[in-house]
Amino acid sequence: MFRSIIHLAGAALIATTVLAVQGSWAAEFIVKPVTIHEMKAVFGQVESHIVVPARTRIGGSVREIHVSEGDEVNEGQIIALIVDDKLALQLNAADAKIKALNSQLDNARIDLERSQQLRETGTGSQARLDLARTQFEVTSNEVTVAKAEKAVIEQNVREGEVVAPATGRVLTVPVTLGSVVLAGEDIARVAPGPYYLRLSLPERHATEIVQGAPVMVGERGLTQSPGQAATAHAGRIVKIYPEISDGRVIADVEVEGIGDYFVKERTLVSIPVGKRTALAVPPEAIRTVHGVDYVKVATADGEMDVAVILGETFEEDGMKRTEVLSGLRDGDRILLP
Repeated sequence: MFRSIIHLAGAALIATTVLAVQGSWAAEFIVKPVTIHEMKAVFGQVESHIVVPARTRIGGSVREIHVSEGDEVNEGQIIALIVDDKLALQLNAADAKIKALNSQLDNARIDLERSQQLRETGTGSQARLDLARTQFEVTSNEVTVAKAEKAVIEQNVREGEVVAPATGRVLTVPVTLGSVVLAGEDIARVAPGPYYLRLSLPERHATEIVQGAPVMVGERGLTQSPGQAATAHAGRIVKIYPEISDGRVIADVEVEGIGDYFVKERTLVSIPVGKRTALAVPPEAIRTVHGVDYVKVATADGEMDVAVILGETFEEDGMKRTEVLSGLRDGDRILLP
């Protein structure tokens, strides 16, 4: 009888332990095949859709430069001053010519007034009056022409101010103070954006990349850990060029928040170049003992620990999953803690 009591107590203890173990599992996860995108890390180069040159409108020497490479400029901002010394001499000549014509105009006005008075008193002839009136009008028109010529010279002086053609970042300033430039030469090159990434891929990926495919752009810098791209911002392929050049396929990637990058700066980009099917489980289902990974599988007879070989971790529908290379089959029920 004592042995029967011992056996009953042992059976009760085992049943209690089993219930406790079974109660520690929160849910089941059914293993099923998932599609994993094969990602390839490549370098993307930051480009600007538009690069506008700021050109000088007159020839002369560079007297002032207000910007340098990398500066941000606004449209219409003065970035340089070009001076032509001949324009100052032409302005002086125009002023002197206007003064001389104004003096002639004063004399013509006095002569016209005298001729009108003499004609009114009958001592002057009509021909004399007509000649004085004509002389006054001719001199008045000459003054108008001289003022217009001076305005042209003043406009040429104002065109020595080189303004930014658009709001953006200065890429290059190919001149220095004192440089002699001709009309139409570049004083600076401005990149107003928008910016994008240009990829150059091996020819073997030509049939694997598609327009609209998502990509992951790493943080700035060329030295990154393998998992860093997963925390970076996302982009998408917006254009694939149909021509292969030197065995490379060119594609453009659109990414938000890339305006603070340097133009021509390179960064790591992970792009999808293929697909494969694999089995995956939630990371919390994996337990590591002495360097070996296990998952708890529910069977018809109860539970059992199955050793697995793991692959990469990825996201599926916003949930993290870990690829299982071997140890599980489609339809296995995984117990989650």
